[in-house]
Amino acid sequence: MANGTEIALSVTAAAIALSNGLEPDETALLGSVFTQLGDTLTTISIAASIKKPDPSAESGSQV
Repeated sequence: MANGTEIALSVTAAAIALSNGLEPDETALLGSVFTQLGDTLTTISIAASIKKPDPSAESGSQV
């Protein structure tokens, strides 16, 4: 995997390339979309890492 500097440089280059020819409001919208994408990917990752209780670990007694 690339190190942090390589990732930052790649993201910066991508942002510059994507924004070429866009109006400021279009660039802002694109940034907002990518922010939402990142937030959603983070939410999915965190939700997947949360372990659900193991039903077999519960005591066998029922009241």
